[in-house]
Amino acid sequence: MGQHDDQQDDYEVTIPEGARRPDRRRIVDSSGVQISVAEWGDEDAPPLLMAHGGFDFAETLNRFAPMLAAGGYRVISWDQRGHGDSSWAHLYSWDADVRDAAAVLATVPGGPIPFVGHSKGGSLVMSLSEVAPHRVSALVNLDGLPSGNNRPDVSEHERTRMQRDETSAWLEHRRKLSDKQRFPGTIPELAVRRGRMNTRMPTEWLEYLVTVGARHDPDGWRWKLDPTMRFGGFGPWRPEWSMLRLPGLGVPMLGVLGNEPEVMGWGTKEADVVPYLPRGARLVGLDGVGHFVHIEQPRLIADMILEFLP
Repeated sequence: MGQHDDQQDDYEVTIPEGARRPDRRRIVDSSGVQISVAEWGDEDAPPLLMAHGGFDFAETLNRFAPMLAAGGYRVISWDQRGHGDSSWAHLYSWDADVRDAAAVLATVPGGPIPFVGHSKGGSLVMSLSEVAPHRVSALVNLDGLPSGNNRPDVSEHERTRMQRDETSAWLEHRRKLSDKQRFPGTIPELAVRRGRMNTRMPTEWLEYLVTVGARHDPDGWRWKLDPTMRFGGFGPWRPEWSMLRLPGLGVPMLGVLGNEPEVMGWGTKEADVVPYLPRGARLVGLDGVGHFVHIEQPRLIADMILEFLP
């Protein structure tokens, strides 16, 4: 049992079986934004880069990453800007997230390595594979293939209009929240809030996440997430466009879909993805598993990845 002292009351939190905090932590500077990097596994083991999903943080991998590390890898993840222990930024965008990922990758010397990503992180590592095709040996996308309303790319003048409109909307959103902070609570209260995202996870796991993903302020616990954060940042970018990147992938690819509908999921079906798969790609749909496939079934997903990687 792990004891976490709450000033409102002493609350005892159980550490889930197999959960292990990162073996190492370090900071990477990405154009002035401090990115917190977490690593599991032997420093001399072959590296594997993994991106978490939106509104998550690297330590949501505290059960999953040690399994990949036990399989012989040095698992490298990072808190995306505005998340976890990374810096908050004035503005958030898809391109900024890709730049941060590239900055982390640049600190990992050597040749091509596997990229793994969940949800938003799955789309992120697909973009990163285009930015640094010489650095990726294989790609694993864990329920990060949005399919709804796939659209062709847009013209340059349309991009300009989208950029103006969405940037204006983002600035207005940030103006309203500039002096706000996240509402505090006890460990059980924050666990309930997290449960709205992880609807299929037990209370034990949700409460443990509070102790590694929230900070303990004098008035209670707060998730370490910029209160101005919202899904998608500002455009022009649409999650559905990620599907259009698939045919151009030139490395082995494994895609995993959780078939149980959830509020955080994309609702993507195998039939939505198949027309876009690159040659030789493998796609697996899991019945009875929700969007957070690697958290809900870490052993199953870890074994699948270890068996897939060359």
